[in-house]
Amino acid sequence: MQFTTKIPISKRNSLINYNSKIVSLGSCFAENISEKFEYYKFQNNVNPFGIIFNVVSLERLIKRSIHKEYYTEKDIFYHNDLWHCYEVHSELSNPNKEAFLNELNLLIDSTNKQVTESTHLIITLGTSWIYRNIRTNNVVANCHKVPQKDFNKELLSVEAIEQSLQNIISLVHAVNPNCSFIFTVSPVRHIKDGFVENNVSKAHLISALYCAFDFQLSTFNYFPSYEIMMDELRDYRFYAEDMLHPNQVAVDYIWERFSESCIAEESHSIMNEVAEIQKGLAHRSFNPDSENHQKFLHNLEIKKTNLAQQFPQIKFNK
Repeated sequence: MQFTTKIPISKRNSLINYNSKIVSLGSCFAENISEKFEYYKFQNNVNPFGIIFNVVSLERLIKRSIHKEYYTEKDIFYHNDLWHCYEVHSELSNPNKEAFLNELNLLIDSTNKQVTESTHLIITLGTSWIYRNIRTNNVVANCHKVPQKDFNKELLSVEAIEQSLQNIISLVHAVNPNCSFIFTVSPVRHIKDGFVENNVSKAHLISALYCAFDFQLSTFNYFPSYEIMMDELRDYRFYAEDMLHPNQVAVDYIWERFSESCIAEESHSIMNEVAEIQKGLAHRSFNPDSENHQKFLHNLEIKKTNLAQQFPQIKFNK
């Protein structure tokens, strides 16, 4: 008896393998998937400028990085004892102005290199709701706890989202024409915007993606993270305590569906080897000095060495 509606997902174009160079950008769900890439030792970089929820801010950061439009004093401001930038997440805020600007501009250089060399760009869209700074009329990525009266809250139209998506594709393909894109909509519920408003927000994102691209293009793929959460995992037991974010069981399941459709078949055996080593590294012996444990550690080192010979980029923490 079937108790869920399983979404059919065919194998994607341009599958990810252990030679792929992945850049993941977007909402906090991008971080969830990137943690899986990190665990399985894929070459992955995630959110260099922190979590970004809206597509307009993502477009701005990609444009700035590709064109190397470095930050200056006019791009930052001082508030609550820290220097902030409206284009990046507050985790980067810094009490030292010079250090802050230097870090932001180093991130532009590193992101430029990552995007230019990437084989896959994964973008997770979080919300259609944006905050626009009244003084500058610019969309902000983060309000940094500045008073609400300084912003207007708006809902991006489907057309505006579609335009930003197309701009992102054009910007990246201008410097990296072979880069493949995987777009997905975050399954995180933005209930602070309102229940109806959250649904409208997600609908705008999905509609814009549907309108913007032919889903059969060789460089474009859509992965249904949001749809899997809503249809296959239609139960509150798959949410974290806040009832907004997918819990670890849900993240693990969505990753399984992702790996089935977006990761090359030949890489799955390598993933199994990596997982075996990771479990071995996490093992804590009751008797670390015993002969059996020393033999276990020796065999683990052999497995790590054999894997490193195939893929020199794979490195494990001690």
